Order: sequence, then C-alpha cells, then structure tokens
Amino acid sequence: MVVLGALFVVLPGVVVNHDLAGASVAAQDRLKAVNDVRTTLLQVVGGLIVLFGAYATWRQLRVSQDGLRATQEGYVTDRFSRAVDQLGSDKLDVRIGGLHALWRIAEQSARDREAIISIQAAYLRTHLPWPPVEPGPPAVDAPINDISPLETRAADTQVALTALGVLCQRREQSWVNLSLTDLRRADCDGLWFPEVNFDRACMEAASLYHANLTQASLVSVNLRHADLTTAILRRARCILGDLRAAKLVETDLRDADFTETDLREANLRKADAHGAVFHRADLRMADLRGTDMSTADLVEARLTGALASEHTRWPADFDHAAAGVVNTDDPGPEPSPLLQPPVTWQAPPLRSAP
Repeated sequence: MVVLGALFVVLPGVVVNHDLAGASVAAQDRLKAVNDVRTTLLQVVGGLIVLFGAYATWRQLRVSQDGLRATQEGYVTDRFSRAVDQLGSDKLDVRIGGLHALWRIAEQSARDREAIISIQAAYLRTHLPWPPVEPGPPAVDAPINDISPLETRAADTQVALTALGVLCQRREQSWVNLSLTDLRRADCDGLWFPEVNFDRACMEAASLYHANLTQASLVSVNLRHADLTTAILRRARCILGDLRAAKLVETDLRDADFTETDLREANLRKADAHGAVFHRADLRMADLRGTDMSTADLVEARLTGALASEHTRWPADFDHAAAGVVNTDDPGPEPSPLLQPPVTWQAPPLRSAP
C-alpha cells in the first residue's frame, strides 16, 4: 500500500514539477497534468499485471504439457513392454495381437519406430530361419507347390512382414537385416523394402507385385517363380541370385547388378534395364520382348533361346542374333493387375537344369 501510495500520490506530482521546472501554471492545469501522469502509470501497471498473468499461464501450461507428455510416454512404454511380452506367447493369436500393437505404437510414436522395426526384423529372422530348423516348417527340398502361403502356415510372421514393409516407408535408419529368412510364398505386394538386406534368403514364389526394393541387397537370394511385376529394383544388388522363371514384367531394373545371376526362363517383358549389369548372367530362354537394354552391360551374358521382339532395345554394339536370341512377335499390352494369379497359383516345372 505504501508503494502504491507513493506511486500514484507522490510520484505524479514530482514528475509534473520536474517537467514544469519552476514555471507557474494554473492550479487546474497542474491538476490535469498530475491526473494524466496517474492515468499513464495506471495503464503501465495494468499492462505489467497482464503480462505477468500471461507468463504465469504459459508456465502453468508448459508444466501441464510436460506432465501430460511424461504420462503419455509412460503409457507408451507400458504398451510397448506388454506387446513385446506377447511375442513370446505360445498362442498364435496372442503373438499376432502383440505384433499389431507394436505396429500401432510405431505409427503413433516416431521415437519408437526404429526399435520396433528392428524387433520385427529379428522376429522374422528367428521364426523363419533359412535353412529351416526341423521339425516344423517345410523342408528345404519341399516342392514349392506343396508349400502353403506364408499367411496360412505362419500368420504371425506374415503380419510382421507386412508391418515391416509399411513402416519402412518412414524409417530413418539405413539398413534392415532380413538375411537368411524363409519367405517362401510370402505376400509382399506393394510393400516397401528399400535398402533391406535379403542376402541368402529364400523367397521362392513370393508375391512382390509393385514392391519397392530400391538399393536392396539380394546377394545369393532365391527368387524362383517370384512375381516382381512392376516392382522397383533400382540399384539393387542381386549378385549370384536365382531368379529362374521369375516374373519381372514392367519392372524397374535401372542400374541394378545381376552379375552371375541365373535368369533362365525369367519374364522381363517391357522391363526398364537402363544401366543394369548382366555380366556373366544366364538369360537363356528368358522373355525379353519389349525390354529396354540399350545401356545394359551384357558382357559374357548367355542369351541362347531368349525371346526378343522389334520393341526390344539392345546396346549399339551388341549382336543379339549371334548371341542366340530368337526374334518373335511382340505380345502386346500386358493384362490388368486384377487378372494376376493369386498367391496360391501352381508354379510350372522349370525347363532349365538345376
């Protein structure tokens, strides 16, 4: 009260006297000048009170937000722990529930996404090792037509694979390890696996329609009878792979490396192979009608019996006729994706020797 009294009673008069510097003025004018100073001081004090109130409110809001964030993080951590515990259950439905819970957490929490991607990749490697651990999964030498789709024989691993292929669209780490996994007849349609390591994995008859495998490592991978129609394998490393009878129709193969890869009977119709390396690759009986190989490396590639059409583009200095390529009619437009065979289709026997 003393401070306020001094501020509004004494100070205005002192200010006015200082400004007048001893000049005489009428009492009414002096009173008006003092009241004007008091009004100004009142406005300043009111503004300071408003600013202080706003600051106090902002601080309280920050404290509330920090408390809410801590509560949410604790809730997410609890959900994360319970979901991981579910992965060790003996019951299939419990494991699937845990995988879906992790998937949802990864979509909601960016800070947990990388850890969940690593957990899903580890889940696939441990539950689907290649070669498979007996007893349980189909044997290594089991005919592919006798093997059920992955979603039928191991539904939980198909869920983990699908979640991984969705979450990899927004991942930050540069590498995911799925090497030495048994992905026979897996459903990977439209999934994203850029920079994923599939080295020495078995993906025979897997469905990879429109999948993104940009810069993926596919060294010594088994992709026999796999459907890679319209997939993206740009800059993929597919050295020493087995792609016999694989379907690579309209696939993006630009700058991919197929050195010493077995592509016998593979269907590469209308594929874009700009800058692709087929050094010592085996392309015998492959369908190359409409394929753009104008800048591909075909050094020591074997092409005996491969099919070509007037729309096939070869390197300028490459004599495809001398290489044993057979010219035939172009097949025309490709069928609609809606007419593609289901994942349970029967793979025809390979005409090429093992």
